[in-house]
Amino acid sequence: MARADVDDRRFDTPKGIRRSPSFRLSGDRDRFGRFTEWVARAMGTPGFLLGLTVFAIGWMAWNTFAPEPLRFDSIAIGFTALTLVLSLQASYAAPLILLAQNRQDDRDRVQIEQDRQRAERNLADTEYLAREVVALRLVVRDLATKEFIRQELRQVLEELDRRDEEESEHAAT
Repeated sequence: MARADVDDRRFDTPKGIRRSPSFRLSGDRDRFGRFTEWVARAMGTPGFLLGLTVFAIGWMAWNTFAPEPLRFDSIAIGFTALTLVLSLQASYAAPLILLAQNRQDDRDRVQIEQDRQRAERNLADTEYLAREVVALRLVVRDLATKEFIRQELRQVLEELDRRDEEESEHAAT
């Protein structure tokens, strides 16, 4: 039971929303969503607009210039069938496009949350590294520098030279 709940979670679905299993016709639960996105992408192309224009012009030309018995939509009543077909297409296109937009909004929400979490981790990492750099600077400040060691060695050498001179003077006297 717990395994089914884990498999049911998806990143493109907001929390709390469960998909109904009755919509599934096959093992692919996301087929309708991909279909709506395909429709939205296809209807937003110049090719679709050009095709729809050619279809409408062809429809009107056929029903205007074809022999009377072959016409199926009358120009006298304003191409009622064409209007019906275009209205039907628009009535299905609008909800499909809205469904595709909702899916994209859900994906964007998930991406924004992931970006926020990544930014928080980056900030924490940056703060940690800044503290480490400060700690290293403090440690380096306490370390003896090359010049300090040279100066100390000079002083020791001078002290040793002075002792040698004093011992030489004591030995000579």
